[in-house]
Amino acid sequence: MQAPSSENPQNVARITGVLFLITFVTAIPALLLFDPVLNDSGFITGAGADNRIFLGATLELLLIVANIGTAVVLFPVLKRQNESFALGYVAARIAECTFIAVGILSVLAVVTLQQKSTADAAALGAVGEALVAVKDWTFLLGPGFVVGIGNGLLLGYLMVRSALVPRRMAMLGLVGGPLVCASGIAVMFGVFEPGSAGQFICTIPEIAWELSLGIYLTVNGFRPSPIIALPAAASRPSAAPDLAPQFTPAV
Repeated sequence: MQAPSSENPQNVARITGVLFLITFVTAIPALLLFDPVLNDSGFITGAGADNRIFLGATLELLLIVANIGTAVVLFPVLKRQNESFALGYVAARIAECTFIAVGILSVLAVVTLQQKSTADAAALGAVGEALVAVKDWTFLLGPGFVVGIGNGLLLGYLMVRSALVPRRMAMLGLVGGPLVCASGIAVMFGVFEPGSAGQFICTIPEIAWELSLGIYLTVNGFRPSPIIALPAAASRPSAAPDLAPQFTPAV
């Protein structure tokens, strides 16, 4: 995937906004479509609903494309603020998508066993439960933990420092990121049940951050900022200090 030219920062902003919105319209329906596999212990020994699962897998593949796209498209702009953190954001998105991809493979493996396996129901049920457990863990460690580091802490910090979006909105990422990470660890240690109200409450700031970012960038683009006022050749090495966010556009 080739990122838009950093000479056109508003194009970068609006494409990024659309990609963030795509992550919402693919991730949520996909989770609902996977419900028979994830919550019906008899699915693997039954029949039907295959096309529903394939549609969910397709949506999650599009989710992977959109996730990585947000980081790749933003990178030419964000690296002017802090190249190491911008690269870290790309890496975090790739790590998140790796977990998602493993989850897709687990769900599709259940469908394959349902269609072709000749094993008895008890054996199929045990294998199906193991594959569903893998899917659950990939969701916890990817969207439920890595997202807090990437979209929350790294992207939130870069947006706060660069002033590309309103500061209060970007602060949602710095608050929501640690909460997402903490909730994932809490589920791992049994403090929260997966999908419980406690875990959901911890994810609200992160959801608000990503959704508001997608809408804001799509509608408004970037705010005036030093890092988009500079020419592309002025990208700074990661060791240089952050640019201060104070910037007053010429009248």
